[in-house]
This record gives sequence, structure tokens and C-alpha cells, in this order.
Amino acid sequence: MGRLYIVPTPVGNMADMTPRAIEVLKSCDRIYAEDTRTSAVLLRHFEITTPCSSHHKFNEHATVRPIIDQLLAGETVALISDAGTPGISDPGFLLTRECRRDGIEVETLPGATAFVPALVNSGLPTDRFTFEGFLPPKKGRQTRLEKIAASDCTSIIYESPLRLVKTLEQLAVACGGEREASVSREISKLHDTTVNGTLDELKNYFTENIPRGEIVIIVGARDDKAPKVHKNKYRQNSHSTTDL
Repeated sequence: MGRLYIVPTPVGNMADMTPRAIEVLKSCDRIYAEDTRTSAVLLRHFEITTPCSSHHKFNEHATVRPIIDQLLAGETVALISDAGTPGISDPGFLLTRECRRDGIEVETLPGATAFVPALVNSGLPTDRFTFEGFLPPKKGRQTRLEKIAASDCTSIIYESPLRLVKTLEQLAVACGGEREASVSREISKLHDTTVNGTLDELKNYFTENIPRGEIVIIVGARDDKAPKVHKNKYRQNSHSTTDL
């Protein structure tokens, strides 16, 4: 019987790829990727020639069983996503669940994921937090917003730049505009930026400053208000943090 490796890939900076991840991808029998065109850039960069096939949210129900059959036949398979750790707002859960049901060993390598640096950068409490991922676009969205508003721990939300301002507006209505929050984008890339402030301040800031890149929103717990501290703004070429 084979083994499934869940292999994190960099969320931006290629240097974040671990030597062990490279070794696994070179030595396994087959790689399954969320987007083979995106992953081809990574594989070429590290001179990985292992055959690569697609496994994404639109075909995962059809491809899970053939992958399981390959594993049962003794093959070693690696799963990667476009960036970060598979299974975290990316395909991976369905395959690992079926492996568990069939008694196939799954090993997840430690590595990159976007929400951990965003959470730590935010300066909000990290002892307890809830990962919300992407909020539902319509059905169930208001219920999730209300749960975030009532939560007694830090909440983590993934969002696209096109929907960021709307989501911040909705969070401000649900949680109150003075709720402390943080927005991180382009983590580990050249324009890696974190902006800290209240939900109202962040909404106003990103209305005037059009966001780009992948977004992580961190929202404080229900009792978190904006701290009364001196606001220090500083920027660097490779990384910037702004307190509004």
C-alpha cells in the first residue's frame, strides 16, 4: 500500500519551499496539483520531473477514486495546491478523508500557509482563534457574520481584493465599526503589506487604496476595541506595516 503526502508550497516567495518538500515531490510516483499550469512553474524551478495531473474542486469527486486505487496499488502520491497547504481553503479534505476510510497512510508536511503570518502580524490575540476561510457569497453569509461578531476569540477570513471593501463594510455593521482588525496581502511577496486599525478605518483606507493580491482579514474578539496607543506608520520596500 502506498502513502499520500500533503505538500505545502510557497504562498509567494519560492525560498519558502522546504528541502523535504522538494525531496518528496522528486521521489514520489505522481503529483496531483490544483492547477498543473501554475504548479509547472514551481516544478521547473526546482527541477522536479515527476508526472503531474490535476485534482481541483471541479473534478475532485471524479478523481478521488482513481487516486485511491493508485495508492492501494502501492504508489506514492503527493498533493499540492497553487499555494499554501492543501485542504486549507483548497482541495485536499475529500482525498484525505477517503484515504482514512481505506486505511491509507497520509503524511502532511509542515510548511507555508497564509493565515499564520497574517494572524501573528496582526498583533491580535493568538491563543484562541477561528479559521473561517472564505465566507459564503450569499446563503449563510449573514449567519457567519453574526457568529464572528459574537465570537470570543480572534477570527480569520480569506477574501479576494474585489470583495474586500464590501466584506469590511459588512463586518463593521455586524461587529461595530470600532472592532479591532487587520488586513494582510501579498504575504511573503515583494509588496507584502499589513494594515492595522478598526473595521471602519480599514474600510475607509481600502476604499481609497485599491487592494491587490490575496487577502487575509483578522478580526478581533467581541471585546476587542482599538487600543489607545501612539500610531506609528512606517514603510519599507520589501514589507510595510501601517497602523491607521
